[in-house]
Amino acid sequence: MTTKPSAEQIREAVRERYAGAARQVQVLQQASCCSDDGSGCCDTSATIYDLRQLREVPEGASLASLGCGNPTLLAQLAPGETVLDLGSGGGIDVLLSAKRVGATGKAYGLDMTDEMLALARKHAAEAGVANVEFLKGQIEAIPLPDASVDVIISNCVINLSADKDAVLREAYRVLKPGGRFAVADIVVQGGPLPEELRHLMSLWAGCISGALTEGEYRDKLAAAGFSDVRLTILKTYGLEDVPEGLRSVAPSSLAESDTQIVSAFVKATKAGG
Repeated sequence: MTTKPSAEQIREAVRERYAGAARQVQVLQQASCCSDDGSGCCDTSATIYDLRQLREVPEGASLASLGCGNPTLLAQLAPGETVLDLGSGGGIDVLLSAKRVGATGKAYGLDMTDEMLALARKHAAEAGVANVEFLKGQIEAIPLPDASVDVIISNCVINLSADKDAVLREAYRVLKPGGRFAVADIVVQGGPLPEELRHLMSLWAGCISGALTEGEYRDKLAAAGFSDVRLTILKTYGLEDVPEGLRSVAPSSLAESDTQIVSAFVKATKAGG
């Protein structure tokens, strides 16, 4: 029987995976949050950003994109807004957000991995974008004041946290009244993941094991105080998207049930404003 990993074990596995991804980008190798060979639940930047957007950022920022959606478009950012990207990685969504909120706005990126923070700051300097700031910290304890952010975005990151209730409470805290929560994330539909998959460390670091069901996501957002919760499916993942080394586990657990792993745009609002 596989023992469920602790929160600290999960955090360190995620940190190690993303530090390795940052090092790969530095030698111009494509990385993925789900497997070393580029397969898995997260898509390459070319599949989720249009060519015009990729031309707006340094090449390294697109290589370091390990997401499952494009929150910068889905969030409908406006000039003058302050936006926070939870788990900002190499900085692509922060840089794109900074351009959309303009000189009167501000884009923050929050990440716990030193290698990714160094990469993101390098990309910001290369892009000549001044209205950005990258913060070191954990998404369960956001280092910003109450009611200081208009929009929170994130790209295939919240599923990696072992304490999603804390993440959502913190998101609610730092949002201004009327603020928007607009993230791309991995979600499970049709039923929870089997326990043997939830306990696999490699699948925690690879975006899958920690994914909430749609019902759990809605309930946790409501418990944190959010209203007007909406979820839109972006892509449904099949067994061919599971890293090859893990398919011996996945078929018996997924193919024979109605459980589906999807990427989705999750949106909610903080009351007021």
